[in-house]
Amino acid sequence: MKIAFITYSGNGHYSAANNFNEYDDLLPYLQQQGLDISAEIWDDPNVDWSKYTIALLKTPWDYFQKFEAFKAWLNKIESLSIRLLNDYNIVRWNMDKHYLKDIAAAGLEVIPAVFLDKGAEVSLLPLFEELNTLQLIVKPCVSGGSKNTIIVQKTEAGKRQKEVDALLSMGDFIVQPLMDEVYEGEWSFIFFNGHYSHTVLKKPAKGDFRVQQIYGGTIETLFPGRAVIDRAKSYVDRFVPRVLYARVDGLMIKGRFVLMELELVEPFLYLSYGENAVQNYYNALLEHLYLVNK
Repeated sequence: MKIAFITYSGNGHYSAANNFNEYDDLLPYLQQQGLDISAEIWDDPNVDWSKYTIALLKTPWDYFQKFEAFKAWLNKIESLSIRLLNDYNIVRWNMDKHYLKDIAAAGLEVIPAVFLDKGAEVSLLPLFEELNTLQLIVKPCVSGGSKNTIIVQKTEAGKRQKEVDALLSMGDFIVQPLMDEVYEGEWSFIFFNGHYSHTVLKKPAKGDFRVQQIYGGTIETLFPGRAVIDRAKSYVDRFVPRVLYARVDGLMIKGRFVLMELELVEPFLYLSYGENAVQNYYNALLEHLYLVNK
């Protein structure tokens, strides 16, 4: 069966670790295992998608910038009966941060949030009271890489109002308290087919809140206890128990893991930071390919 390894037309911004660069080295690794897999840019008009059985999402990292086109592409390849990993319904649900409402409604802990509709006239000051914070983080409901994400201090609410109004003219936004624990690092738990693989801690550079390496963030491997792993796994078990890949991002708040985001579309999986992580990913993929062949 032919597999499309879905990429984009840009360049990755992650460094190699432990002699492996996920952005550059994963595809050759899968090819060396004997898979009939080729890289395809998702919005390349010259691709003949009909020749593929599987579309494996990996780095379509500009999808949020071309959101309507990406949704149309999903519809197109679904109409060709191409199997998508992760599944179409899961990807569509996870592309918009409104999915966090579903997780919170299920009784699982999530960083508190208020959702603002596109074009809404919203006063910033009451949001600080509602979320019981002196600092707000405001980000698009469809976003990536901290694009159009800003921090607003309560003391600046008045003079930052026009900036937020301008953002709301572009789309829906989510507003959350900026937790102090962000500066201690964001935890990412990686699961393949519902099974735990590895954990990393992503720390922002001093004076920043963004954890991406492009902004000076650092990455280190963690070895959490079983109780913490099981708590992260509870989000996967409740909503996406058998997805090929899931990244559970959150903070440790007063000793408890609290979800920031459940990443199911195109997350970096930190495969070079976990012992046997590349093999774990490959084995999970084989399970899905076996189901196609049954």
